[in-house]
Amino acid sequence: MNWIKHIILCLGCAVLAGGITSCSLQSRIRKADTHYAIGEYYEAAKQYKRIYPKLDSKKDKAQKAALAFRQGECYRVLNSASAITCYKNAIKLKYQDSTVYLRLAQCQQYAGKYTDAAKNYSIYLQNAPGSYVAQAGKYACEQVNTWKQSPTRYKVTPSKDFNKKRSSNLSPSFIGEDGDALMFTSNRPLSKKKTSVNSSPVTGKKTFNLFSARKDANGKWTDFSPAQGLFASGGEENTDEDSQQSDSTKSAPQAGTLEVGVCSFTPDGTMMYFTASQPVNGQDLGTQIYLSMRTGGEWGEPQQVKLFQDSSISVGHPAICATGDTLYFVSDAPGGYGGKDIYRAVGENTTWTDIQNLGPQINTTDDELFPSVRKDGTLYFSSKGHPGYGGLDIFKAVPARRDTTYGGNKLPVYTLFNMGVPFNSREDDFGITFEGNTENGFFSSNREQKSKNDRIFQFTLPEIVLTVEGLLQDEQGEPLSDGVLRLVGTDGTNQKVQVRRDGTYRLRLQPDAKYVMLATSRGYLNQKQEVSTTGISDSRTYKQDFVLASVSKPVKMNNVFYEFGKWELTDESSQELMGLVKLLKDNPNITIELSAHTDMVGDSVSNLTLSEKRAQSCVDFLIQNGIEAARLTPVGYGKNKPVVATETLHKEYPFIPDEQELNETFITTLPKEQQEVCNQINRRTEFKVLKTTYNLY
Repeated sequence: MNWIKHIILCLGCAVLAGGITSCSLQSRIRKADTHYAIGEYYEAAKQYKRIYPKLDSKKDKAQKAALAFRQGECYRVLNSASAITCYKNAIKLKYQDSTVYLRLAQCQQYAGKYTDAAKNYSIYLQNAPGSYVAQAGKYACEQVNTWKQSPTRYKVTPSKDFNKKRSSNLSPSFIGEDGDALMFTSNRPLSKKKTSVNSSPVTGKKTFNLFSARKDANGKWTDFSPAQGLFASGGEENTDEDSQQSDSTKSAPQAGTLEVGVCSFTPDGTMMYFTASQPVNGQDLGTQIYLSMRTGGEWGEPQQVKLFQDSSISVGHPAICATGDTLYFVSDAPGGYGGKDIYRAVGENTTWTDIQNLGPQINTTDDELFPSVRKDGTLYFSSKGHPGYGGLDIFKAVPARRDTTYGGNKLPVYTLFNMGVPFNSREDDFGITFEGNTENGFFSSNREQKSKNDRIFQFTLPEIVLTVEGLLQDEQGEPLSDGVLRLVGTDGTNQKVQVRRDGTYRLRLQPDAKYVMLATSRGYLNQKQEVSTTGISDSRTYKQDFVLASVSKPVKMNNVFYEFGKWELTDESSQELMGLVKLLKDNPNITIELSAHTDMVGDSVSNLTLSEKRAQSCVDFLIQNGIEAARLTPVGYGKNKPVVATETLHKEYPFIPDEQELNETFITTLPKEQQEVCNQINRRTEFKVLKTTYNLY
């Protein structure tokens, strides 16, 4: 029976070992969950990855599904594509919380898989039809391709000055209004000597610090260095004198141990608000906002800014307004709308009161981060909850002149705009700053980066340059060097300019204006043209030539045609005759003779009658289009006034000598093809000015 005892003993050991293994696995899950609960997503994700394959898909199905979801949440925060696989695993294992479809859709949108994302947003909306975030996400996925076809005029390029390989560089902020100094966040080494930096249990990346840079005389950013003085006091023991410091100074983070993030400056550049977290015993206990004042070239000892009585509430991403009395910031404080919300507080320095959530017009159930406010009160921030391209998008919130009430607080009414392409991409775009009152500046993005490191991008808004240019010439194509242009616009423009010697001109226009241009030259009729820049959003050069008709010479109308052997005008003649209508309206004090001519073919009487009727047809057209009959004299000349060749005509047809009259005697000496050319030239409609004083006396 000894062998039976031996088997029983072995089975007992196996059961005991299995129990120990099971206990050990549960202990590891609890440890990973602790990291997850305090926001150490990188560390939690590593442990979940090791644990997940050890859970049985049948026996531990529910627990494994929950673990897959939490693992997906970690990867989502870390911007890892692995999140999609984790959420799909959770769904496969029948995870009960429908939020998994929302998160999967968001990650698919971030990856640019808009069709798949829209489907999963729809699934989630079946369980949560009132979810604004899901509605916004689905709408964005359906519209994103259309949005991409209408980029803004801003030009965006990665900044060669600020980005350093194998490091993240983000959230730039100008130090004051001069635009010649800037602070940004980076996890590059603090110095050449110190090449290693501790890794964050939250992100797995090297810890972040503040770095400053200055613009040299050539406009190049140089002098990159850690914020001077801000880190000077770390690691030293407090003396008795130190113990007498204020509570706010005692709570200042110690250099070398803290992680420093987003900062903001008062307009004079002497006060800096910034985000910092200081791990205790290796654990991240959240973030707080600190204030440092600059004395000379260095920043003073940071003092904590007290915003909530509960010190466990995380606050960060400060943005101080131009007047220094309103501080915008981000927090996950209880009572918000979900995720991280943007708040504002009134006060100064380290004392702030009247803390208000900016309400549902700004905040959603997802994250709103990185506020930045301009002098006119326009608020910029990044959001995952409003309709966007994926990840964090930069939004612009323009305050109206009226206020509204949310939760008993009176807040501005904002009009919200997605900043569009090229600011926003399917990945994270955030941390925008403007150079003074210009439309130039910097922002951050992790677009097109396999490592998902953040980079700083610079942006400019090119000036809209609108011009009109052209040539003043006569009917023969000769430039009118003594021509004058008058430009009158709805923007108040009223200028008179002389054209260049070659008859050309170039004038500057303004956006959203309408202009009338009047071209004049001695011995020629005036001509008006209109130009509108209304609704134009890009630089443009308008082309506008002027061909002025002579006061003293007949002017040929090139595109007036009649039915063969008849006097009815063809449809093609309308445009040319409407040009004459315009000319007569531009010159209301002239009267004209309008004449029709035939070639030498046919008898003189018939040609004369035909030309008279053709001239009358043209006059009738002009009268029908608003020209007084008293200003028009129709004349038919038949073949009695053949053309006298000019130098221009000779250049076009070298076989016709300059100043040669195209009479029957000359034409009959030519070959048949050349005879037809001359007959065609003689078949014409002309006008000439008779008086320039109509209705003046």
